[in-house]
Amino acid sequence: MSKRQVDVGIRMHDEMVEKVGVAAAPLVALVYDDGKYPYETFDHLVDHSRRARLKVAGALQRRLFLDENRRCDVLLEEIDTANQTPIFEDRGSGAKGCRLDESALAEVTVRVLASLDARPNILVLNKFGKAECGGGGTLDLIARALDLAIPTIVGVPRSNIDAWRGFAGDMGVELEARGDVERWLESVRQDRTIDSTSQLR
Repeated sequence: MSKRQVDVGIRMHDEMVEKVGVAAAPLVALVYDDGKYPYETFDHLVDHSRRARLKVAGALQRRLFLDENRRCDVLLEEIDTANQTPIFEDRGSGAKGCRLDESALAEVTVRVLASLDARPNILVLNKFGKAECGGGGTLDLIARALDLAIPTIVGVPRSNIDAWRGFAGDMGVELEARGDVERWLESVRQDRTIDSTSQLR
């Protein structure tokens, strides 16, 4: 990718944030480079949400080992219950590559979907991955959250950004910097405060 293409991409990103407004975004992509999952940013987001007294639902991925050779040993942890589920098939020590356990992902998705009945203030999802690019995975969950006006943030690897844009359309905003994520979260908190005040009138 040339420097000019990079500059154009940055300018388009800035224009999108300015046009849609981080505060107005119901659907946010936390964009990251492939192979560099933003564990710390997601953990900070959840911690910051809780300290702001926001009710958080969703699921994040957790590594069992830091060794790159064990990168398929990943769990999905449900944020509200801390329940953990392996999301890749156990293919043995000689297998190459990771294969998503779609039934395990479906089970987690069903439980997170049920948690939306409690009307959380924010939905956090680990990844817009191959399953979502193919029209499955957590797409129905995201759609349900949007129906309920629950602000949603999803991790999106850069290689899947075109598929994400096709799904999110004009509703989506793409963020990368932690500061931008914090500002979006603050807007969620302010909207919650406004809603609470309106209900008391």
